[in-house]
Amino acid sequence: MITLSFKTAERVDIVDITDLVIQEVAKTSINSGVVNLYVPHTTCGVTINESADPDVVRDMKMHLAKMVPQDGGFRHYEGNSDSHIKTSMIGSSETIFIEQGRPVLGTWQGVFLCDFDGPRTRKVFLRIKED
Repeated sequence: MITLSFKTAERVDIVDITDLVIQEVAKTSINSGVVNLYVPHTTCGVTINESADPDVVRDMKMHLAKMVPQDGGFRHYEGNSDSHIKTSMIGSSETIFIEQGRPVLGTWQGVFLCDFDGPRTRKVFLRIKED
């Protein structure tokens, strides 16, 4: 298992980690397989979405805040219930196929770490397996 660490910069921070995932796959000699990504945090997730236009990330942050506002009258004593809910919506893992030694992503796709309770140091675990 490979552990990547990231320092997020704000409470809600969506960080493009695509290049690091590609680099970790390239370090292996695996031509065909899968890379599994898992985030071991209850207020931080991982997703695949468009990485070409930064407005997509802005729009995601804006709409998630509208759907689940920080001051939504939640009872959780730590004051971060919105972060837990957003993480459940986004999810904590992704699986990406590997072909010809590279993760198989669509033309516009990128891999994003989504921190909803930062800034913090966050981890992403990768398991890269050959077919």
